[in-house]
Amino acid sequence: MEPLSPEDSAGATQSVADDEQRVYLVPYRWWKEAQNALTSTSASDLCGDKGILYSASPSSSYAGPMKLINNIFGSDLLFNLRREEVNSNDNASSGEVGVSGRDYALVSGEMWLQALKWHSDSKNAMKRIGSFSVGSVDISDVYPLQLRLSVLREANSLGVKISKKDNAAELFRRACKIFNTEADLLHIWDFSGRTSLFFANDNSSPAKDILRQLDQEILLELQIYGLSDSPRSRDGKREEFSELATVASSSSSASTTMNGSTGNSYRFPRTNSYTFSSSPAESGSLGLTGLQNLGNTCFMNSALQCLAHTPRLVDYFHGDYNKEINHDNPLGMDGEIALAFGDLIRRLWAPGATPVAPRTFKSKLSRFAPQFSGFNQHDSQELLSFLLDGLHEDLNRVKLKPYVEAKDGDGRSDEDVADEYWRNHLARNDSIIVDICQGQYRSTLVCPVCKKVSVTFDPFMYLSLPLPSTTMRTMTLTVMNTDCSSMPTVVTVSVPKYGRGEDLVKALTTACSLRIDETLLVAEIYNHRIIRFLEDSADSLSLIRDEDRLVAYRLPKATEKESIVVFTHQEMEKHNVHGKAFGIPLVARISDNINGSDIYNLFKKLLNPFLMPSEDDLDDQDASKSTAAENLVENNTDPITTTESSDAKLTNDEEVSLAADSEFEFYLTDDKETLKNSKIEMVDPVTSEDLPKRLNVAVFWPEKKTEIYDTVLLSTLPEIFKSGYLAKRPQEIVSLYRCLEAFLKEEPLGPEDMWYCPGCKQHRQASKKLDLWRLPEILVSHLKRFSYSKYTKNKLEAYVDFPVDDLDLSMYIANKNSQPSFRYVLYAISNHYGSLGGGHYTAFVHHGGGRWYDFDDSNVYPISEEKIKTSAAYVLFYRRVADI
Repeated sequence: MEPLSPEDSAGATQSVADDEQRVYLVPYRWWKEAQNALTSTSASDLCGDKGILYSASPSSSYAGPMKLINNIFGSDLLFNLRREEVNSNDNASSGEVGVSGRDYALVSGEMWLQALKWHSDSKNAMKRIGSFSVGSVDISDVYPLQLRLSVLREANSLGVKISKKDNAAELFRRACKIFNTEADLLHIWDFSGRTSLFFANDNSSPAKDILRQLDQEILLELQIYGLSDSPRSRDGKREEFSELATVASSSSSASTTMNGSTGNSYRFPRTNSYTFSSSPAESGSLGLTGLQNLGNTCFMNSALQCLAHTPRLVDYFHGDYNKEINHDNPLGMDGEIALAFGDLIRRLWAPGATPVAPRTFKSKLSRFAPQFSGFNQHDSQELLSFLLDGLHEDLNRVKLKPYVEAKDGDGRSDEDVADEYWRNHLARNDSIIVDICQGQYRSTLVCPVCKKVSVTFDPFMYLSLPLPSTTMRTMTLTVMNTDCSSMPTVVTVSVPKYGRGEDLVKALTTACSLRIDETLLVAEIYNHRIIRFLEDSADSLSLIRDEDRLVAYRLPKATEKESIVVFTHQEMEKHNVHGKAFGIPLVARISDNINGSDIYNLFKKLLNPFLMPSEDDLDDQDASKSTAAENLVENNTDPITTTESSDAKLTNDEEVSLAADSEFEFYLTDDKETLKNSKIEMVDPVTSEDLPKRLNVAVFWPEKKTEIYDTVLLSTLPEIFKSGYLAKRPQEIVSLYRCLEAFLKEEPLGPEDMWYCPGCKQHRQASKKLDLWRLPEILVSHLKRFSYSKYTKNKLEAYVDFPVDDLDLSMYIANKNSQPSFRYVLYAISNHYGSLGGGHYTAFVHHGGGRWYDFDDSNVYPISEEKIKTSAAYVLFYRRVADI
């Protein structure tokens, strides 16, 4: 530290070091790598130095006398450094604090040179070039920054003020970025021992005497190294990032050797890959490093950038994670995936890093997961699933997994059973991935037959949330009114995709405004015949295809002595009574005492809505109406309509003469529509032996009858779903909470996921209900945009409105006592643009202080928070925060 004498406060400013003692502010991880390596060889004074840990926080006031009157114009940067307690048994350098590059270290000039030499020698050894020389340090990579300190004795803290008055405008701008306390948590470790003078316990210490006077300031000069974030300028043009002196950026190369990785640390030529619309100072920030596209690897780059900005994961892989690699785990990959991922994390967070080519990681990935080999496009969520599981198995702290057997609840509380399941899980699975990414949900299965209930508590790594449009399907049916009051109507309803028959009936009941004395009988029609009735409420709707055709018959509720008659239509051909079938079968209820005439009259009533008016009726319609009205007034009698046709419309109580309508012929058939060669005569009774629960009657139509009834309307039957490929639908908008509710909603299992019921001893399509029971620190939510069927593949472009600053899950957690907070904030998004099987992946990442960046392979751009919500959002990354 060098003493300075400001013009306006010479008497109030004191020096705490002479000109030969300088203190450097450097990246904590850059310092720690050198310290760990040199400590292991006991080759340096870097070993054994205990540091003092400070946490930075915003300050609205300042204790010293130099508070400027124009502070309201933002001329000062004010913050406090609060001294933290560190376990005396721990070396300070082993602490893992802070978030992704927000940790700095204060070191003496001698320490800085030794660390610089170690980094340089490590890099030179890789490149086989000469040894380190102090003269090779570019002076532009080290710059001074002046701070004013005052002691806040009652809080065991230091007040810090950085002013434009003491620093050049460019250096002040850099300081505002380095010490931005509005961003993620900031820590400073003091290994130089200088700040300990401010809190000396010796009452005779001169420093103590100086600091007793709270109206004084200490003006310090720090040498900033490894945090240069301004592009150099040559010929008036902005260039690429300034590289740190000698080897500050080569820490990734050193980490390759330290971590035992066999991968190469080849450094690709620098490219101008960063384009910013904001201040160029943004470009050199730690962690804002792109990943080169190796050929359709944008899916991998997107997932990696999201994980590379997961705070605790980044800190973990900058530590000594080698000791946790499990080489004996048969489910792991001998630590190779963990080592490749750890090396990649360090390279992405190296000071002054340029876009990284993840060739080593891609090679390891292809080796252990051949589905990702080659250069085809893949799914970022599938890669994420494999990677998290692979990292867990590589870093599983459990070397010998014990055998555990899940026990029934036996009347115990859900809390006790859930805790037992979780303990059993941790007995076999214990890693950094489990620590931060795994939660627990309660799964309840109910057998639809014996009502057996099974409750289990299972771990989850992420939530795959269905978009509501993927959990529902639209079904179009024809509704036939059997009271002859109206024409057939086409109704479209929404039902659960894997719902049951009762879900369809319920939706139709609402859509048709069904009366309390009515019921619906749903039938599937094929080749103009009913092939089955959907009478079982447990029948799965997934068995109904989009191209199928259904009819819902609206019937009065049945009495004990009533049956159903089904009329099918066939054309009567000359010399051949077995004609061609046509039309929609008609259905009605009948009593047990009927004859041929009753059946005939009932059929005629059912045909009533399809009767076409004759030409004479149409010509004389207006005249007959007026004449009838006049006669009605004069004679006070009801109007009577006459027609030459023998097929006039019938009322419910009207019967027809047998002679006039004898052209229709009726035959009894069996369930397979096979004629029994028993023609129904008009006067013959239908005995109870001939009257089963369902009477099937084939009606043969003479050509004359097809001319007076609308057989086209009678034969019109739409498919369940007709996809409109050319129709442009409005974009659907749903909230993330609705997706979560769809995920937690009780629904029947799909036919491919049948549950073996221990009560029935058979596989059943049970209903399943999920409840969130224990939430992880990092909550990964996968939006299921891609749907697949036997014949089609589809991507849903719905816009999901997700919370950014406050995802509150308190209403969706079943165990309210599982953790103190259920609030989360968004910090990363994996996006997919384009169609299924192609398109492009990017990542949006939060980098502290409300700043978001778009990681598009090698390119990194700032993006406003208002623009991060798009219909391309695919995987959302949230981290838990404390309740307000």
